[in-house]
Amino acid sequence: VQLVESGGGPAKTGGSLKLSCVTSGLKFRDATIAWFRQAPGKEREGVSCVSAHDLSEYYADSVKGRFFISKDYGEETSWLQMNDLKPEDAAVYYCGAIYGSRSELPHSSEVHFWGKGTLVTVSS
Repeated sequence: VQLVESGGGPAKTGGSLKLSCVTSGLKFRDATIAWFRQAPGKEREGVSCVSAHDLSEYYADSVKGRFFISKDYGEETSWLQMNDLKPEDAAVYYCGAIYGSRSELPHSSEVHFWGKGTLVTVSS
């Protein structure tokens, strides 16, 4: 199983970025796809996830109304659209896959497969 993130880079405060997570070898329809981020000196935190099967979406309070998650079964890819970026959004963003449905943002310990991450920087 592989998860490969892309789309990170520099952004300005108030700007937008769209991250992609391309998967291979995953039973995509049975997987909850989650996005996490980790800033220097901080723990990895859940940002958003889209559940397997019922496609329910969950967001951290800090990104609600600004970030939007999606996934496509045919492309076996998930995206994280990030709008109105703030300096505190700067981090390495990771894509994770968890087999089974979730009814809330997962903890990082629940993730079965990880990507290597993509760096997002936000300047004022």
